[in-house]
Amino acid sequence: MILARISCALLCLLPVLSQAAEEGVAKNAAAARPSMPDPLSWGAIGQLGMGLVLVVGLILLLAWLVRRVNGVPAGGQGMKVLAALPLGQRERAVLVQVGEQQMLLGVAPGRVSLLVEFDEPVLDSAEIRGAAFAERLQQVLSRGAER
Repeated sequence: MILARISCALLCLLPVLSQAAEEGVAKNAAAARPSMPDPLSWGAIGQLGMGLVLVVGLILLLAWLVRRVNGVPAGGQGMKVLAALPLGQRERAVLVQVGEQQMLLGVAPGRVSLLVEFDEPVLDSAEIRGAAFAERLQQVLSRGAER
């Protein structure tokens, strides 16, 4: 009979004891878990911005290195297209100057052929540039006079 009363008292205390144990575990878990920083704080935004600047800078540095190693001249230095004449829907003849030498190329989809290599320059690139500028200037001035 005494054993029954003791077991009944333990059964009544069991929910209280289990709740106390759960609270202790929750306190220990909260103390062990680090608090998460605010993702919209100035520090987090600054860190994101610095990472972005670092990645873009790395891309630009690699592009510069590839250009230096491969020896690709920037902007096609020393090579100019002097004139182009359409021969069909997708074919054309192009006069190109490389250094002091001029070449006539046939350009078609997926194919470029050397037609003629000239010993002496056929066209002066300075004259062509000046003529195009003069024509463009005349067009702009004539439009201004009409208004």
